[in-house]
Amino acid sequence: MLINCVAYQEGKKLSDISIAEISDYVERPECFVWVALKDAEPAELEQMQHEFCLHELAVEDARVGHQRPKIEEYGDSLFAVVHTVELTDGGLHVGEIDIFVGQNYVLSVRNRTLQGFQDVRARCEHEPHLLRQGPAFVLYALMDAVVDRYFPVVDVLESELETIEEQIFTKGSQRANIERLYQLKRKVLTVKHAAGPLMDTVARLYGGRVPALCINTQEYFRDVYDHLFRINTSIDSIRDTINTAIQVNLSMVTIDESEVNKRLAAWAAIFAVATAFAGIWGMNFKAMPELQWEYGYPAALIVMASVCGFLYYRFKKSGWL
Repeated sequence: MLINCVAYQEGKKLSDISIAEISDYVERPECFVWVALKDAEPAELEQMQHEFCLHELAVEDARVGHQRPKIEEYGDSLFAVVHTVELTDGGLHVGEIDIFVGQNYVLSVRNRTLQGFQDVRARCEHEPHLLRQGPAFVLYALMDAVVDRYFPVVDVLESELETIEEQIFTKGSQRANIERLYQLKRKVLTVKHAAGPLMDTVARLYGGRVPALCINTQEYFRDVYDHLFRINTSIDSIRDTINTAIQVNLSMVTIDESEVNKRLAAWAAIFAVATAFAGIWGMNFKAMPELQWEYGYPAALIVMASVCGFLYYRFKKSGWL
């Protein structure tokens, strides 16, 4: 579906144009066309390939989708894949933006995304002195918008982790904590898969052999890299904390099991003593004087109760009961 098709010249918007007019505008000097598509059909991509002379391998990647975040050079053009991560009631929703950038065009194709990028276009149009730098600045603005949307997601993950941490030492919550920690770990891994490869990708746009399109915008991509570095650092910190929380939670389970085992061992020792006395006095040998004694039965009960009581006192004092 076509969202926008706009022509710009020297940083200023000329007009909204039709697909058929693209070829007329891309031939003008100091002019470029920015086309935005959403969930593009193969026929739409084929039409854009014809209008902008896009490389067939880049178009194939955009058509298939589910690509790893990357930037590829095809002659004097770039093809970038960026993943979006959006918060939903059910967790995290992952989308994809495919961006084709040339000397006189920008084609952005967003797939499976919930939030649009109209604010990015508005930002660019309100900064004509920056938009004058051409398609490379549009690429920066789109990447910057995607990366900035990672920050609220990371904040939510950190808040969720803090909530779980507060419940770790609550008795009886160990199983629920483990489940929540593993669910959180999957969410963190989702963000990591989006932000991690993108950081390496953006690094190619401001240092070393920079593509010719991005020569004048290196400092902007360095800013995006800085944001990605902060995000990846936060993600790594969350992952380490989750692993620590899982170990602590498992230790709490072990401690609880140890407490149960100590109680069982203490009661087993108490009943073992009583059983030993009962076994000795229950053998019914004729030579046993206690069998003929009038007070033998109550005396036996008193001895067993006394020994068991003493053992209970000692186990209680030592914290086993």
